[in-house]
Amino acid sequence: MALYDREYISRGTSESVSEGQRTGANSNLAIFIKQTYQLFAASLLAASAGAYIGTSMAPQISRFYLGLVIVEFILLFGLFAAKKKAGLNLILLFGFTFITGLTLAPLLYHIMGMNGGGSIIANAFMLTTVAFGSLSVFAMNTKRDFSAMGKMLFVTLIVIVVAGLINIFLHSPVLQLAIASIGSILFSAFILYDTQNIIKGRYETPIEGAIALYLDFLNLFISLLQILSMFAGNSNK
Repeated sequence: MALYDREYISRGTSESVSEGQRTGANSNLAIFIKQTYQLFAASLLAASAGAYIGTSMAPQISRFYLGLVIVEFILLFGLFAAKKKAGLNLILLFGFTFITGLTLAPLLYHIMGMNGGGSIIANAFMLTTVAFGSLSVFAMNTKRDFSAMGKMLFVTLIVIVVAGLINIFLHSPVLQLAIASIGSILFSAFILYDTQNIIKGRYETPIEGAIALYLDFLNLFISLLQILSMFAGNSNK
């Protein structure tokens, strides 16, 4: 059962709902949302620490990149398996986000070596933050339901992953730009989708909501980072 149950509020005349029940449900929802965004913010800090540490040893991380990615998946699967185990779930959450920061370090290191690399990273982060905030506010206040986008978003994500794997062998800048561009739109849509899932009580635990938002933010940041760095690289030629 979810931490709070919003279904009974929408059952119409079949069940009467007291004002106390409504107040209790709204209070639980507010607590849930607060905990979710606190964990999301803490996850960003853990990832930032990983990226900061990782940039000082980016060449070494590049050699063990595949191994770190495997560790990421192990921690992520472990996190969902232990999402209700207090203490362990936090260790797995921050371990996962820290490792994602490490795996991001080689890309950051490469961009920092470009002319204006620091500005590219700062601009990508600023754009991601503004987009995330704006889309979150919109999703919380609009009457439109984005839950129907779930299957379409998942299919698009699979297509992007497959295209990314193919481009490992093709090394096509045009394909990479297309993947990054579609990715920026996709993860913007995921922000709308996941935000509404959180405020409508479709996650059992704040951990699930926080990791969904974190992955949306991270992948949007990476997509924008790739787009900006590609355009900056072309302008310097």
